[in-house]
Amino acid sequence: MSEPYARKGGGTAHGRTPYRQVSQDDTDGSGVRRARLATWSKLPESLNFTTEENEVWRTKHAQLQYTNRNRWWTSHNAVVFKRWVLTFIIGVLAGLVGTFITFFTRKLTDYKFEKVRRVMDAEDEGTYRGSSFFCYLGFNLLYVSVAILCVYIEPVSAGSGIPEVKCYLNGINVPRIVRVRTLFCKAFGVLFSVAAALPVGKEGPMIHSGSVIGASLAQGTRGLFGTLGDTRVLEFRSDPEKRDFVACGAAAGVATAFGAPIGGVLFALEEGASFWSTQLTWRAFFCGMITIYTLYVVRTSEDLWGSADSTKMFSFGEFTYKTSDGKANFSVWELLLFTALGALGGLAGALFNHLNKRLTQWRMRHCASKALRALEAWAVCVVCSTVMYVVPCLWRRCTPKPLVQVTWTQFEKNLVEDLVPFGCPADSYNEVASLFFTDSDTAIKQLFHFRESGVFNQDVQTFSSLAIATFYVPYFLCACLTYGIAVPSGLFVPSLLGGAALGRLVGHLLHRLDAQSGTFADAGTYALVGAAAGLGGMARMTISLCVILLEATGNISNLLPLMLALMAARWVGNVFNEGLYDVHIHLKKMPILEEEVPAAAAERTAHAAQVMAADPVCFAPLVTVGDAYDVLRSCRHACFPVVAGGGSTQLAGTVLRSTICMLIQHRAFGAPGDDPTSRNDLRTRALSPLLSSAVFERAYPRFPTVDELDVSETDRGCWLDLRPYADTGPVTIQDCASIQRTYRVFRTLGLRHLVVVDAGNKVRGIITRKDLDHHTLEERLAWAANEAENLESFSVEAHPSTMARFSVA
Repeated sequence: MSEPYARKGGGTAHGRTPYRQVSQDDTDGSGVRRARLATWSKLPESLNFTTEENEVWRTKHAQLQYTNRNRWWTSHNAVVFKRWVLTFIIGVLAGLVGTFITFFTRKLTDYKFEKVRRVMDAEDEGTYRGSSFFCYLGFNLLYVSVAILCVYIEPVSAGSGIPEVKCYLNGINVPRIVRVRTLFCKAFGVLFSVAAALPVGKEGPMIHSGSVIGASLAQGTRGLFGTLGDTRVLEFRSDPEKRDFVACGAAAGVATAFGAPIGGVLFALEEGASFWSTQLTWRAFFCGMITIYTLYVVRTSEDLWGSADSTKMFSFGEFTYKTSDGKANFSVWELLLFTALGALGGLAGALFNHLNKRLTQWRMRHCASKALRALEAWAVCVVCSTVMYVVPCLWRRCTPKPLVQVTWTQFEKNLVEDLVPFGCPADSYNEVASLFFTDSDTAIKQLFHFRESGVFNQDVQTFSSLAIATFYVPYFLCACLTYGIAVPSGLFVPSLLGGAALGRLVGHLLHRLDAQSGTFADAGTYALVGAAAGLGGMARMTISLCVILLEATGNISNLLPLMLALMAARWVGNVFNEGLYDVHIHLKKMPILEEEVPAAAAERTAHAAQVMAADPVCFAPLVTVGDAYDVLRSCRHACFPVVAGGGSTQLAGTVLRSTICMLIQHRAFGAPGDDPTSRNDLRTRALSPLLSSAVFERAYPRFPTVDELDVSETDRGCWLDLRPYADTGPVTIQDCASIQRTYRVFRTLGLRHLVVVDAGNKVRGIITRKDLDHHTLEERLAWAANEAENLESFSVEAHPSTMARFSVA
């Protein structure tokens, strides 16, 4: 049997064995390539958002075309109908999961505070001195232990999941991120992490949960129960279909979390999906609509589905108060102040991201094991619980509760009842405890809606400047410390709460400067703008966050202040660092492809040949099972060019690693024997019957690995015909193409592999996602800058000769 590799394209007889040319990186002895490959081997694989157009694919569509003749209800109509039905189910399930999380989070939180307040009442009566703190801490440690257990069962359920979902929609196959077990651990764990009084939110996990629901439904019974795939959804068992369902699920998650269906669509477009279409926009909008409908049905069931009550939905409350003449309660010149507040939020967000980045780097070095991560989560819980109990204890001033006015709505009256006495008389409250010793949603509503405008005096104050500052600083630090520990957690609401406190503090100080005239807008308006600035400064979201806040507050008059604050927060924050989700993506070394070409490529004159993996392993059309198996064992390449054979390097197609493994596992190869090229019918017939597309669709996405293959000595001599399974129309690019064009082609088409060819269509290399990562581009293009410094003037010889491609004779 011939050797599996041949140097410099030498090949063996008939070019049937795979060959590989030797590149300089293999022989330079520096170990740079080996180190790079070792790093890449730890990164997740990419998704393939293109269709493999091989004979199996053509046969399937030819059969469908034959079946659909003279039918009004074609298979295409059936697929479209199933797609919309599944989108409907995603919306319903996302709404039910969100309702489950919201309901039980509130129950756990109320139960804890009820027990703690009983102990505090006993302390006021002179018994059980100091026991309220230990009761509070005990509940929090118990709750956080359950959250830690969920992460122990499924480690990827930690955090918000938004960076991972963003990577998935970008084309990175993050392991286990859309598994059903991840959904259960995320949804159940976030109940306890939020109830444990940690400065975390449930909104990010809701978005992740919606994405998992979308991915699972696209997989049928295999996605839900890990069994064989459901034949009724085989059409959706592919990376492009699964990606679109995940995007719809993410939109449904936002609709569930904030009651903002349009904001959900914009979130999936702005923060998630790298590949968008008009059809996907409609489906995401429909999914968000069904989610909101589900929330209305479930949460109004007690009233027999009567009038929708906003207090039973997620809402920050409507900003209904205006000036006496019906106009908005801010002046046009205050837009400059709102812009400045947005810039302040951008600075705070940049500081938060910087501190959390440093902390995460320390965690990655020193808290890598599960045991250490659990200990860290318990320690953070103790620190945060101590801060949230001790700081209100140090605030000894009791403030009389606001006098309820006749013009106040029931919503505003309920906020007065939610104020926390914390050792004060029944008609008074502790300002700091009312922000610390309640759930985050209620604290945000208090900062938004307690009225404080006009003439500045003690009677109209709800939260003093010192109380807000006393709350903001420790809460900011605790939120920074908490994000990244081993519990399911989000950062939307903590960022909104911190920003609302900062905004209300600014409004409060402005009122103090203008103590008599009542020139400035209500402090609640500044709290709303500050909330947008706080979240925008952290996540650098603009369009989607603006619409989410508008939908959650129901006041269109605040549109322009929100827009100005969000843009200012984004611009100022980007001066210092990236958004927090992007920071964590890069800390995990995910090869995400941003929309813009990396600066390393945009600022230099470089071409595809400088970044490609040169001289890739190639297959001839016919290869023995033994040679194919040896190649799979010796490398981790996910795609192989198929060349014309006979020692030629001319590209004929590409074949996936998973396809070869499927062929070997299903024994889809010919009998052992002599050279099969002597057969007269070889040009029109394959060596073995075709595997149908249904076989590949049922196996998706858990294709067999090379370690699962059982190849006997007899099998090694059999012949494997790759021609029916090779994509004969792969996307290619010329070796002289610029990096900018290469990057745009790769990202826009959602490729996993891009074959680089020369003018004669001969294979020169392959480009993958990891080759276009900005770190890799900087490394590989560094030599180009050094070469340019040695040139006295521009020379064509410094680049691949494109002039030689044209005949002028």
